[in-house]
Amino acid sequence: MVFKDALSKLRVAGIEALSYARQATLLHLDVDKPVLPDRVAEGDDVVVLLHGLFATAGVLRPLRQAVAKMANVHTATFTYAPGPDVDALTTKLFELLTKLPGSVRLHLVGHSLGGVVARAYAHDRGDGRVVQTISLASPFAGIPGAGALAFGAARDLDPQSPLLRRLRIEADTVAIPHLSILAGADNVVRPPRAHALPGGEVFVLEERGHNTLLFDDEAARLVKERIARARRRA
Repeated sequence: MVFKDALSKLRVAGIEALSYARQATLLHLDVDKPVLPDRVAEGDDVVVLLHGLFATAGVLRPLRQAVAKMANVHTATFTYAPGPDVDALTTKLFELLTKLPGSVRLHLVGHSLGGVVARAYAHDRGDGRVVQTISLASPFAGIPGAGALAFGAARDLDPQSPLLRRLRIEADTVAIPHLSILAGADNVVRPPRAHALPGGEVFVLEERGHNTLLFDDEAARLVKERIARARRRA
């Protein structure tokens, strides 16, 4: 049993290492300008994907391409620097989304820091077009030591940050539903289940690491299923 467990951990670590390598090959993509849909009809759905700290919108390409295969579903994303705090990032997101028609339905999907940005936007910006938020490996309980990095977004990820405390405490006051998708073998967000947004739906995908979720078929399936479910409720 011990040998079997060791092999399983080694396999998971190998997949996570490959995910980091794959992420590195995508970092240079989608950095120059935001990605916005060309044509959006009234009532169409737009899935806005938000990347994590020290990443770019390029790492979201596989997930974005999977979502874009859905009928009448469009995608949008943009790259942001790691320095600004979450409030500044929600402002940038608001500026991006003003370019979209007022009739669209927005699904905000974020990896790691991106999931926190998505929920902060839904919580604070009063955009009635947002129908749901989805986070992948997002640290709603904070990352110990993040505040020591001494720049805005990192300070917001500290366990004692006012932003995270407010999002957790006031989660039930926001009617917009949330799904936390967590990685069972996440070495960044530990322990994973403790980082789910209170009051929301939770899925823990075992034997996955933090960056593995970016390229995981089951994670993509859950995102697409929740988009389809929200569309059926419309």
